[in-house]
Amino acid sequence: MPEIAFAGRSNVGKSSLVNALTGRKTLARTSHTPGRTQQLNFFDLGQRLMLVDLPGYGYARASKKDVNAWTALVRDYLRGRVGLRRICLLLDGRRGATKNDLEIMDMLDKAAVVYQVVLTKADKVKQAALESCLADLENILKTRAAALPEILVTSARKGRGVAELRATLHGLANPKTLS
Repeated sequence: MPEIAFAGRSNVGKSSLVNALTGRKTLARTSHTPGRTQQLNFFDLGQRLMLVDLPGYGYARASKKDVNAWTALVRDYLRGRVGLRRICLLLDGRRGATKNDLEIMDMLDKAAVVYQVVLTKADKVKQAALESCLADLENILKTRAAALPEILVTSARKGRGVAELRATLHGLANPKTLS
């Protein structure tokens, strides 16, 4: 089954976006505390597509040992997953690409893992700042071998961009089989 993984910094909104995409408020556990997701969480969407909610990287309210373990888990997952069709690399629209995000992009480029940048929390950013962030990211992505050029802008809370992302992911799903 094809897999789509959601990667990003701690508290960027990975679990919230999974919930918004599936229309279920409590499918993926969310929290205001960074580092709540501590394992790989797989969500089977009708035997057509698997969504994978990854632990966040960067800041988390956890021990360095735990954070390092999660980081290793994510890196191991990303390195050799046959069914992995795409990584949705979530970036906070208020912050743009951080040093940690750029390191993940380097790793994905080297491993030739296709990824698409998805800006989150667009409802918390003024339009001018959002446009500036998008322009910066477009320049960054021009130099990235595995990055898709289209950046999706979302707000799980307000629903912005969720239908567009859902349609994009639908195109990667297995076709329905007739019984």
